[in-house]
Amino acid sequence: MKHWHVIYTRPRLESLALHHLKRQGFTAYLPQHRKLRRHARSTDWIAAPLFPRYLFVLIDVAATHWRTIRSTIGVSDIICQGDQPLPMLPGVVEEIIERENDEGFVCASRNHNLCKGDKIRVERESLCDQVGLFEAVAGKDRVVILLNMLGRKVRAIVPTEAVYACV
Repeated sequence: MKHWHVIYTRPRLESLALHHLKRQGFTAYLPQHRKLRRHARSTDWIAAPLFPRYLFVLIDVAATHWRTIRSTIGVSDIICQGDQPLPMLPGVVEEIIERENDEGFVCASRNHNLCKGDKIRVERESLCDQVGLFEAVAGKDRVVILLNMLGRKVRAIVPTEAVYACV
């Protein structure tokens, strides 16, 4: 029976590992999100791995020569328990795939299921990379967050798709 397993890649070689795993006939998945990249005086949006250095592969451990994954270009190892690959909980990868938008990027769902006081990170807009606390929903596509700026709590209203729950 096929299960999703976690692959640990070499630093910044997730896409290369994905390419070579697919070339070998494995079903592999690299969840990506849009990330704001700032360099010198320019900023742009890039595709970045949702889980840096990790990707997923769908294999049947009993019927597949899974050990070849370890020698794949870009792969560091496969996450194992003892000498067998450790399968993901059923439905986890499928839920990530369901959250992809039309461009193939994983987005936070509109219904964050956040509670007041939950830690969230702003991934877009002028408050990019700020961590704050969820306070309330402000309309169907905005949320109110509390940010710690200049030594005091400041309320900010940001688009729902710009915030992600911190784990």
